[in-house]
Amino acid sequence: MQARMDNPAAHLPESVQAVNILYKSAHSAGVDPATLELVHLRASQINGCAPCVESGARNARKNGETDERLMTVAVWRETPWFTGAERAALALAEHATRLADSPDAVPDVVWDEAARHFGEKELAALVLWIATTNFFNRINVTTRQQAPQNWG
Repeated sequence: MQARMDNPAAHLPESVQAVNILYKSAHSAGVDPATLELVHLRASQINGCAPCVESGARNARKNGETDERLMTVAVWRETPWFTGAERAALALAEHATRLADSPDAVPDVVWDEAARHFGEKELAALVLWIATTNFFNRINVTTRQQAPQNWG
């Protein structure tokens, strides 16, 4: 399969600044970077975004993530390798990514569990990062961007 076009940011370079601001904001609120990487990877898996899955796994591994966790993030509920906070963040990511699957897209039980592990600033960062990941996914899937990408 071939990309339908160059990445839209190549045509609208000013958009890169806005994306960088979102990235920096989400990553400056005190959430463990490994958790943010797992959330990005899980949402990208759900959305079928090859460039984000590939780069997310590659970056996570480069930052010390284990093979066991990377290979099982899609089935995190069935493994012993994720902390309570990571599980809460992954559940939030799944629900916030699959908004159309339920009339109550992010049930209170999911939100409350995340709030048990993260303060408001950290929750804001998680929500922003999940939304930003979904933004990336939608651009890449729509334009059929291929993995790997050189975003570096």
